[in-house]
Amino acid sequence: MPDAIHCYIGLGSNLNAPQQQVERALRELAAVPDTRLLAHSSLYRSPPMGPPDQPDYVNAVALLETTLDAHSLLDQLQALEQRHRRVRLQHWGPRTLDLDLLLYADEQIQSLRLQVPHPGMTERNFVLWPLSEISPDLRLPNGRPLATLLTECPIGTLERISL
Repeated sequence: MPDAIHCYIGLGSNLNAPQQQVERALRELAAVPDTRLLAHSSLYRSPPMGPPDQPDYVNAVALLETTLDAHSLLDQLQALEQRHRRVRLQHWGPRTLDLDLLLYADEQIQSLRLQVPHPGMTERNFVLWPLSEISPDLRLPNGRPLATLLTECPIGTLERISL
């Protein structure tokens, strides 16, 4: 794949059979045009970050190689969310599928539609621990090693549920 970059996608679901939603989304990521799925983490169960009156989440992180620019990739991710009947009713509310572009090569992107690195990812154990599973030596675009972030964000109640 010429001029391909590596990027990381965070996946999460807590509605309509969340484990199956995430497993299906991983298969669908492999079919995104001009993109290859290189690796993905185990699946993890985590308590909701937003309103507490919702089910636990199932999360994972995927490593993709793509020739798509970041905004075109975002379009593909949002189309995949729509195929899973994603409805945006409440900030941090329940959802069938949430796909977040966490990192896009070493780029830092600030646009109306997209922020990369994904804001808040450095404080979210359900992102950092699965990410460390597939890229333990990763450094963020600002140079911070993932290993350092893990010491600042304990695994807590995050539970690995599937390999």
